[in-house]
Amino acid sequence: MTAEIHGRSASEIAESLRALVERGRLRPGDALPPVRALADQLGVNRNTVNAAYRQLTAAGLVVTLGRGGTRVAGPAPVAQEGFADTVLRDVGTGNPDPAYIPDPSRALATIAGRPVLYGEPVIDPDLESWAREWMREGLAPAASMRLTITSGAADAVERLLAQALTRDDAVALEDPCFLASIHTVRMGGYRAVPVPVDDEGMTVEGLRAALAQGVRAIVCTPRAQNPTGASLTAARAADLRSVLRDHPYVLVIEDDHYSMLSRDPYHSLIGADHERWALVRSVSKFLGPDMCLAVTASDPETAQRLAMRLTPGTTWVSHLLQRLTHALVTDDDARARVDAAAIHYASRNDAFARLLTDEGIPTRAADGLNVWVELPVPSRAITEQLMRRGWLARPGDEFDLESHEGSRRLRLTVHELSDEDARLLARDIAVAVATVAAARKATPAKMG
Repeated sequence: MTAEIHGRSASEIAESLRALVERGRLRPGDALPPVRALADQLGVNRNTVNAAYRQLTAAGLVVTLGRGGTRVAGPAPVAQEGFADTVLRDVGTGNPDPAYIPDPSRALATIAGRPVLYGEPVIDPDLESWAREWMREGLAPAASMRLTITSGAADAVERLLAQALTRDDAVALEDPCFLASIHTVRMGGYRAVPVPVDDEGMTVEGLRAALAQGVRAIVCTPRAQNPTGASLTAARAADLRSVLRDHPYVLVIEDDHYSMLSRDPYHSLIGADHERWALVRSVSKFLGPDMCLAVTASDPETAQRLAMRLTPGTTWVSHLLQRLTHALVTDDDARARVDAAAIHYASRNDAFARLLTDEGIPTRAADGLNVWVELPVPSRAITEQLMRRGWLARPGDEFDLESHEGSRRLRLTVHELSDEDARLLARDIAVAVATVAAARKATPAKMG
């Protein structure tokens, strides 16, 4: 098998190994040759083989097991948002509350009109006019922006990366990270470079380190970061823009997914003179996940490249969906429901954070649909305990780009719980923490 591996550069060696995996010549669990042995065989520097193995690791094709060497990875799908098929009470869905999604029935009756044919503009004129004002506020290079409509934010991010990058290019992602972004980068064959997130959003030192590693694109959530709920402060955004000033051609993608629902102001890391940038705003959080539509504002060159990937009649977004979106976002009753939803999510999350704090687990609800809970013990153990009590929760390590052994975070979606159920969940979490802590204290050597 070793004799079939060839190449002089890291990319060539990685592609050779990738081909062996795809043809079934290397199977899940099979060991790759030791770095020194393969480097000697190919007549290359060990750093070259190490770089090839890193590329394969970033693409999810192999795993590094320390003294166990590097082995072909088995199927390991990225966790997905949404309801799980379970009899347990699911508090990890990440879904908006259907009771606060505007009813489209009346708006549907207003969108009928002449059919749209091949070759016509891909953006509905009324939606474009409204969206231009929506996207302009707070965006420094707004004067030069061009608009694009895509089938949701994940579709926009995928297309933005594809028009700018090639396989194995490095992309800076927040850590912990939104599940769809992790999936998009891995499926695209790009190399994810983690940038830590704190209470003020993406960290300055983390971004500086990622740029030093040669990232060609950055995906950032300016507010209501998923899963942490963090939002960029004005000071942090200014510091990030300062770091980016020396890297004007690195593509900066801001995914402002919570937009209309956010209780925090929008602060952008896109500077007025930045050359390659895109701001993406989806309607799925406030009009419903089935409204697969997002507006992207970007610099003219990025917009032109995106337009080439959105050909009328093949990959454009339906004008009926565009008209329905415009009808809803300009309807007073629908906008009132969106405003009520924003208040609902914030108040329910704040109330649950207080319940947990009263139970001895200090928690602060940030922005967004979810509550990010810091625990004194590993979250996997807590989710196991909660399952025994009828709850399905998401452990923090599902959102980690790097393996953080014993992640001590939970992401909870609690805004649909009644007051009684919220109290019960908070109490069950406290009991689970006490149970796990007692077990770890009794058997420290086994529990780590």
